[in-house]
Amino acid sequence: MGLTSALTTSLNGLALNEQTIDVLGNNIANAGTNGFKASSVLFQTQLSRTMSVGSRPTANDGGTNPRQTGLGATTSAVIKDFSQGSITNSTSPSDLAIQGDGFFILNGRDGNVYTRAGNFNLNSEDILTAANGLRVQGYGVDQDFNLVTTQLTDITIPVGDLVVAQQTRNVAMSGALLSTGEVATQGTILATDSAFTDVSGSNFATDPASSATLLSSLYKDGETTALFSDGDVISFAPRKGGRVLETQTLTVVGASTTLADLMTLMDNTIGIHSDGGVSIPQEGGVDPQVRLNANGEIEVIGNRGTINEIDITLGDLVVNNGTTTATLDVPFSKSQSADGESAITDIIVFDSLGQEVNVKLTTYLEARDGTSSTFRYFAESVDDSDADVVIGDGSFVFDSQGKISSGLTDQFSIDRSNTAASNMQVTIDFSNLSGISTASAGSALTLQTQDGSNPGTLSRFVLDEAGVINGIFDNGIIRTLGQITLARFSNPQGLLENGSTTFLEGVSSGSPFLVTPGNFGAGTIRAGAIELSNTDIGRNLVDLIIASTNYRGNSRVISSVQQLIDELLVLGR
Repeated sequence: MGLTSALTTSLNGLALNEQTIDVLGNNIANAGTNGFKASSVLFQTQLSRTMSVGSRPTANDGGTNPRQTGLGATTSAVIKDFSQGSITNSTSPSDLAIQGDGFFILNGRDGNVYTRAGNFNLNSEDILTAANGLRVQGYGVDQDFNLVTTQLTDITIPVGDLVVAQQTRNVAMSGALLSTGEVATQGTILATDSAFTDVSGSNFATDPASSATLLSSLYKDGETTALFSDGDVISFAPRKGGRVLETQTLTVVGASTTLADLMTLMDNTIGIHSDGGVSIPQEGGVDPQVRLNANGEIEVIGNRGTINEIDITLGDLVVNNGTTTATLDVPFSKSQSADGESAITDIIVFDSLGQEVNVKLTTYLEARDGTSSTFRYFAESVDDSDADVVIGDGSFVFDSQGKISSGLTDQFSIDRSNTAASNMQVTIDFSNLSGISTASAGSALTLQTQDGSNPGTLSRFVLDEAGVINGIFDNGIIRTLGQITLARFSNPQGLLENGSTTFLEGVSSGSPFLVTPGNFGAGTIRAGAIELSNTDIGRNLVDLIIASTNYRGNSRVISSVQQLIDELLVLGR
């Protein structure tokens, strides 16, 4: 009986050490496998054969201990070592390594699997995939590049394909304005040299024209030929601050186009700012505007500041009848010129489609007292969808040290309704302006920064420690493209190996707990790096020697039992 049990026990020992050598061989074979986790075998004793359970001590006897003979060992567990493997840098920004706990989530035809190997790349559809074709899962973004954290999705990084633009929302100005310059006291006033009537050969005193007079029935005093005919196209391009303004046009419809329409065309083209006398100064109690005055003349009342000086000469108003273009013989005379220290600058901002929008910004010295100086600014844009180029106005105040004390920021709106872009609301920052300059240098106004950009193509991407994918466009814009998510398990030892360095959820692993890197016990992400195998070659080789020695020891036991059995057989002969 003893020899037989020794044979079976040793045979069991051979099988156990074979299993150990098998596990160690797998560890060593995967020493170069990225993300591989080594395993080890735990043994435990099997049932023992009990010859005596022993006895308690008595008054006459000291008692005896149990007498048992072991019946070998068995495997209690094959334990996976999920400790951190070494991390090495790679040359690909899509290679990822987890520093700490957690698994990447990959999706395929059979559902989700989990891995520590982060050798990822972009496939032909710009989806982040593993080498085996499984798709990396995470959070995507909506059309405004905000993370959508309600469900997992494929991570898409369309390098070279995605084009975005950034609408300007903030503008910062800089420069120096001459607070000691001339304070503005008046704006430009021009008027036509003749009055107008709505009856051929008559005069204003008898048959005065009004704003409601049809252009096809508009005459200069005493003339018999109407100034306009049905179908005429009127073009107007005056000068303001010495610069020729963008031409605007008006088509005459005989039955509906009035003198008021012509004056509106002129007002919109010039860009005259008024607010009913609330803050923008009036001239002689009259708002800056284009109007028909008491003498029946078209009168232009402009804003203050030398940079807002208006000039209208013959040739600025022209009429095209479909065949020829002729100058409208309506000269203007100037009775008052604009004054006041002023400055001007042109700035470029961008709409939601990345298209350039031109904005002209002017400012003039409106008031000054013993401790401060006040400047008023006007914003105009020929790219505004409204016919009126006026888009905003406001004021700011410098203290006695030349620093902005009020009116640091303001807002203006740009209508883009005649384009596919969104309307714009722009905040303008004057805080970097200085109220200190010299008479020789005068006033200067410049654009310091603006946060919009023209269209740009996604050129590269980077991942931060939280797994957020930031796309970098060639126009300097950075947009969030997604976020890598990780899975944690209460008992990672319960995971089932699935090949290709992936794991499946096991019955004892618990359900995956989805987290973002760096939160709820999950590790962080390191981009451009790979986690290596955590196989300890030295330790595994030593364990291999021990397992081999144990195997040979069990073999020796079998050999010894065989010799004893042979001796028994000799005795039997």
